[in-house]
Amino acid sequence: MTRIPEDDRNMIEKVIYLPMVITVLNRDLKVIEISPFKLKRPYSELVEHVLKAVQEELAEVRRYLRKENIKVSEMKRDESFTMYCFLYKGYEEHHNYFNPRLRNKTEDLLCNYFFERSHHPKKI
Repeated sequence: MTRIPEDDRNMIEKVIYLPMVITVLNRDLKVIEISPFKLKRPYSELVEHVLKAVQEELAEVRRYLRKENIKVSEMKRDESFTMYCFLYKGYEEHHNYFNPRLRNKTEDLLCNYFFERSHHPKKI
């Protein structure tokens, strides 16, 4: 049983998932640059815009965690699970995350960011 309230737990999980989203977006930018697209700029600008939004959100999450004195660190990783240590208000908790769940949640976040971007396009 966790002592961490749901809102704080959500912030903790964002500091786990958002760096993964950033990694994927950075890799995608590299792929776009070497791809045979006729017009690369629209794709790279879309990815860069989403990347900036994710980086801004991650900065906010980190500020919140620092203010609340919450720390998160990866302890160990194997083929199936990744274990994180959460230091929360004097308590230490270890949580295992199933790696496919990490990947799926990262993919869901990517979809949400791109969906949000496609519904709020830049003015021409």
